[in-house]
Amino acid sequence: MTTFDDILEEAGKFGRCQKRIFALLCMVSMPWAGVYVGIVFQGFTPDHWCRDSAVVERRQACGWSLADSRRLTVPLVNSSGVLQQSSCEQYKVDWNSTGLTCDTQELDLSKTPTTACKEGWEYDYEGRQSFVTEVKTGVTLGINTVFGRKMSFLMSNLLNGIAGILVAVAPDYVSLLIFRTLYGFGVKGGWVAGYVLITEIVGVEYRRTVGVLYQMFFSVGILLLPLLAYFITDWRWLQVVITVPYIIFLSYYWFIPESPRWLLSQNKKTQAVKITEDMAKENKRTLSKNIETLKDDNADSSTASFMDLIRTPKMRKHTFILSYNWFTSAVVYQGLIMRLGILGGDVYIDFLISGLVEFPAAFLILFTIERIGRRLPFASANIVAGASCFITAFIPDSMFWFKTVVACIGRLGITMAFEMVVFVNTELYPTFVRNLGVSVCSTLCDVGGIVAPFLLYRLAVIWLELPLIIFGSLAFLAGGLVLLLPETRGVPLPDTIDDIEFPDRVKEKAELKNQQTTNLLPNNNVTTNKDPATV
Repeated sequence: MTTFDDILEEAGKFGRCQKRIFALLCMVSMPWAGVYVGIVFQGFTPDHWCRDSAVVERRQACGWSLADSRRLTVPLVNSSGVLQQSSCEQYKVDWNSTGLTCDTQELDLSKTPTTACKEGWEYDYEGRQSFVTEVKTGVTLGINTVFGRKMSFLMSNLLNGIAGILVAVAPDYVSLLIFRTLYGFGVKGGWVAGYVLITEIVGVEYRRTVGVLYQMFFSVGILLLPLLAYFITDWRWLQVVITVPYIIFLSYYWFIPESPRWLLSQNKKTQAVKITEDMAKENKRTLSKNIETLKDDNADSSTASFMDLIRTPKMRKHTFILSYNWFTSAVVYQGLIMRLGILGGDVYIDFLISGLVEFPAAFLILFTIERIGRRLPFASANIVAGASCFITAFIPDSMFWFKTVVACIGRLGITMAFEMVVFVNTELYPTFVRNLGVSVCSTLCDVGGIVAPFLLYRLAVIWLELPLIIFGSLAFLAGGLVLLLPETRGVPLPDTIDDIEFPDRVKEKAELKNQQTTNLLPNNNVTTNKDPATV
């Protein structure tokens, strides 16, 4: 029996075809950054004050500035010992009886009673217009297992494009929540489908590289986001710019194939053979007749279900630990990014600097995981992130640069952990349930995205650094749990649940395949049976 890994040896493990597909799919990672952490800019609360239609009319007639009308509309209030213009109160006054004219703007309103805003708010539109509140639904569809990687990718991006535009044109807060909910259903599904597809069509020695680089383009998106937000100050137009790529990705229908591994798991051998032959042709390689005996090395089932993830002891352990690590990575990663918005600095510069920190994380992963393995760097990244959060919380603000450096180390650690949980997740589930496993576990990532702002904003009211203590505790526990996972360095992707429960069999099978590699040469007339026989 010939498996897809055998044929991949002939077709090319990372040839021209895989490189083309990889380059196309990497583009998917960049706009996801805008969806995932764009709330830092889209949810920015601009300076605002009560609207008074009578004053607005006079301002327009007289050519007053916003500052002039604001001074007449709102009172001064004591905020932490400092007099500031109120954002929630206005003078209760009949402007028709004040004698206010275009030439007499100065009025003594200090003894005038005040009331809560009655007609909404005014904003400084020259500064920022972003005031949308993001609700992350965090529901990732597991349709990849039913419809395949390619179709799931396309369906997700179609939903992203439609929902993203609807978010941009939402007329009110309620419709905004509804459209963002739809947005949440598809945005990560397309990213996950692309990740699984590219890791399934390359050789085992290339999986970690393409996986890390695929995620590195998310970091590129992180760098581009503050630049876009700086020049596109209207949150609606920023939303459109973030959404347009998802519409363009629909053209990938003509440029990317379905995963042959998935087709084999669905007993669609003819299609799998055709796609593999096309890959070999583009790679300028020749396949042997062994492709005629290509079979799925999956003895479980072509239909995956959630029960497959918890049916056996090791599958349960993997599912629990990976889910918790997805949750922790999301809480700490997103929490540290959103924290930039409450520290009072230049959010654009701070965001840009924090984005640059992500690139060393990717290089550290590439340098360590084939030399040391997956487990130790994964655990260490979580522990470093946790320690940095704890230390940062107790560094005085007077030591600004030292505090910034330690915080950046924490950001590097959690970025490394976040990137590693993705490809470790794919390596710890068999083919037929791999995408479902990633989808289910990564759903906890979205739960973390919901929890992070609550932890940050609620706890920061008690003590600004308290969220860091929580983040550090979560990361420490995540690092300890990772040490309970098996090492997957150099191990072929598992095909069955038995490969997970009995990993020694996988090693034996890999050794047997290495011994029989010469049988796959085009002019070799030896079969792959245990007892060699001449055909």
